[in-house]
Amino acid sequence: MASVPIMRPPEPKFEFDVGDTVEVYCDHEKNGQRIRGWLKGIVVQVDSKMVAVQFRSNVFLTDGWMVPDHILWFPVNSAHLRMPQRRSSKLPFAE
Repeated sequence: MASVPIMRPPEPKFEFDVGDTVEVYCDHEKNGQRIRGWLKGIVVQVDSKMVAVQFRSNVFLTDGWMVPDHILWFPVNSAHLRMPQRRSSKLPFAE
């Protein structure tokens, strides 16, 4: 009997767990306008290949349809999925 090739799961850049806050590059609504940019969401499901992220605002598929449950799926090694970037606040120091 011939051996069946087995695929290994992709090696993700980040390790995601349910409940993690992440940023996703997607089409979404901001101030009533549809824009494409980074949006914070929460990981709601993870398996060896995919990550499901849920958002509070409306998100859209690339072909223009709004996603009714506000959940988008991404491969774990997607370039459109990252841990939140810290914003550096430059506070003026008193001299």
